[in-house]
Amino acid sequence: MFIVNLTMKIKKFMQLIPVNSYDDIVQNADDKKFILIFKKGTAHSDCAFNNLSKIEDVKILSVDVNHVRDVHTHFGVNSVPSLVIVKNNKVENIVKGCQTTNYYDQIIHERKISYTTNDGKPQKRVTVYSTPTCTFCNKLKKYFNKHGIKYTDIDVSRNQQAAMEMARKSGQRGVPQTEIDGQIIVGFDTAKLSRLLNIPTE
Repeated sequence: MFIVNLTMKIKKFMQLIPVNSYDDIVQNADDKKFILIFKKGTAHSDCAFNNLSKIEDVKILSVDVNHVRDVHTHFGVNSVPSLVIVKNNKVENIVKGCQTTNYYDQIIHERKISYTTNDGKPQKRVTVYSTPTCTFCNKLKKYFNKHGIKYTDIDVSRNQQAAMEMARKSGQRGVPQTEIDGQIIVGFDTAKLSRLLNIPTE
């Protein structure tokens, strides 16, 4: 029994496969790749690594920026931890920060995502459309992080399909844009965001 349990534990924690360079990712033949870019030894990165390691039936590549420096630039990642989802060699989504195992599982297995606030109440579904060089995009995400708002971050500079869908919904191409349960907010409009998400006004 002890051997069986130990084997099961090893199986779970073997799912995060370390890569040593961008070439390792390119040579991976999977049509859809999940790549955790993190910095081992930091609280948020270790949190993301540990939570992702609990997900079964999926292969996740791990990139420790302490040792590998040529991966995050290829994907436009400027903060860690970030889970990069690549489909057919194109970035489909980037999930930043440490999320719960359940949240990662829902993203990876494309299940309907259930959002909750810090006090356990249901939270509206939030998607941020942004680019790495956009100052107000970063301010918006810091604002959400400060208030515990869970969101999916889509880098439209690397996901043209998402960029076109964003423009179709709002009629505008500028970022940031936030979609809250189907409603689009253009720009960093704290008044509208706080009203829609019940964030206390500052």
